[in-house]
Amino acid sequence: MLSDKDLFELVGIRIRNIRKSQGMSQQILAYEVDMEKTNISRIEAGRTNVTIKNLYKIAQALGVTMKDIVDIEREHKETKDM
Repeated sequence: MLSDKDLFELVGIRIRNIRKSQGMSQQILAYEVDMEKTNISRIEAGRTNVTIKNLYKIAQALGVTMKDIVDIEREHKETKDM
């Protein structure tokens, strides 16, 4: 079972990877979801527990489902393989 810290980090990694794959900056994502860029940075670094409401807003801005973001098995496996 993942610790809270590991879970937050893996969700943050998923958000960052999806955002970067679309060529979107943290600043643009922050604007799209009406958040400060520092909050996006903290979420992507796994330093905060993103709320369901903000997770939904981030998913909408990235054009993905919430399921796409919380499907962390891929990142968990890749992190363990490093």
